[in-house]
Amino acid sequence: MPSAMHFREADLLRIRFAVSPLWETHEAVRTLKRPDRHGYHLPWLARIRRDAARLDLSALWLLMPRRGHAPDFLGPPPIGPAASFGEEIASVRAADPESARQDMAWSLACTPGAAESPAGRALLCDPDRAVHELADRLEEAWHVLVEPEWPRLRTLLEADVAFHSRRLADTGIEGLFADLHPRLRWADGTLTLEQSSDHVRHLDGQGLMLLPSVFCWPDVVTGFEPPWQPTVAYPARGIGALWTEPARSTPDALARLLGPKRASVLVALDEPAGTSALAHRLRLAPSSVSAHLSVLRDAGLLTSRRYGHQVLYERTPLGIALTASHPGA
Repeated sequence: MPSAMHFREADLLRIRFAVSPLWETHEAVRTLKRPDRHGYHLPWLARIRRDAARLDLSALWLLMPRRGHAPDFLGPPPIGPAASFGEEIASVRAADPESARQDMAWSLACTPGAAESPAGRALLCDPDRAVHELADRLEEAWHVLVEPEWPRLRTLLEADVAFHSRRLADTGIEGLFADLHPRLRWADGTLTLEQSSDHVRHLDGQGLMLLPSVFCWPDVVTGFEPPWQPTVAYPARGIGALWTEPARSTPDALARLLGPKRASVLVALDEPAGTSALAHRLRLAPSSVSAHLSVLRDAGLLTSRRYGHQVLYERTPLGIALTASHPGA
């Protein structure tokens, strides 16, 4: 059964990307509960298992049915292209209790007996309290499950945004959607996702938010209802290598030419990345990485662009040629 999103001409001009730490937290909680999502994330699961066991995620899991609706107010489309977790969790806490109650009731109805269970009744009887307690559980999950890995995750997500932005510029709408996921189809102004339930959304000029995600793998997620921004969350590129440490070393010749630390910064930029992500990856002080990035940019080996609150760096053709010309780079 398909999920169909119908575009007007104005919607084609309002396709944009975003990265969301709240969404990743929501989907990380779901991944803990679903063995079919473990796959690529087994190294992460091994690292966080002991700390995760101390979290009380039962109420959140109750609202994450295997099939059916999860409350939009708990895992909403992002409020901006690069909002912080603090900004996003504040929007969860500000949810209207009655709307949240309807959202939770819809979700609980997807799991037989959930609404009549003691936990389900507690959520529905006092939705104001439920909103704040669920937000507390999400915030605890962020600190334990996602925040320690966020520089690594954000680097991968922003690299995906950069890749698909170029893809959109090079191939247009049809090429972009063809590359996002095998179950997405674009034809005659309609984006269709083959899934387990029917859903139809007319965008009506709101446009579409595209949300790369680490933890939604292998699923594509849509179905957000008005007044939420129409959104498609899809697995980001490069998940297979996400939890492995880079084996690549800095070539001696390149290190002699640029200096070992500056060369390692250039070699690490296989995909666009910001200062904090590179510092985390290379285990260097952010101030040191920032200085090396400035020198490499001034030398014409890197270019930079602003994305949200940070600056992303990537190699220029000269930087690519320089790394490619040294064996092992």
